[in-house]
Amino acid sequence: MLVDFDTLPEESRVWIYQANRSFSEVEIKEIEAKLQVFIKAWTAHGQDLQAGFKIVYKRFIVISLNQNLNAATGCSIDASVHFIQQLEKDYNVDLMDKMNVSYKQGEFIAHKSLLDFKKMAKQKAVSKNTIVFNNLVTNIAEFKENWEVPASESWHSRFL
Repeated sequence: MLVDFDTLPEESRVWIYQANRSFSEVEIKEIEAKLQVFIKAWTAHGQDLQAGFKIVYKRFIVISLNQNLNAATGCSIDASVHFIQQLEKDYNVDLMDKMNVSYKQGEFIAHKSLLDFKKMAKQKAVSKNTIVFNNLVTNIAEFKENWEVPASESWHSRFL
């Protein structure tokens, strides 16, 4: 059951998929349409899942699920992973690699491998004040408060 992302409870679970490149406006419209179809049909043991999504900065796909209504199961999570993997194929983009870091460079979003980010930290090309995206947040409340934070307030701080 598709609902507006912003109407979901704060404790709703989130999954964040970061792309290794920005999506074009055309791609965003296509991906949004595919997300709508997927979420409308998304179930767990035959029960509808109340979920929403948003695409942020033309680069992040954020899916949220109200687990108060019906919780995700192994099969439903597998279905969402297969859906994301299909998007990777359809758009020749990497969405699943957790060994990449995205951060703000002025008003732009930069994307680097974790290894390159570590090198940049050693070279002082990024600092504790660099705004990073903490894709490890687990619910909407954390997404709102702790997703887009200075590196010093994220797991990225270990490299600074």
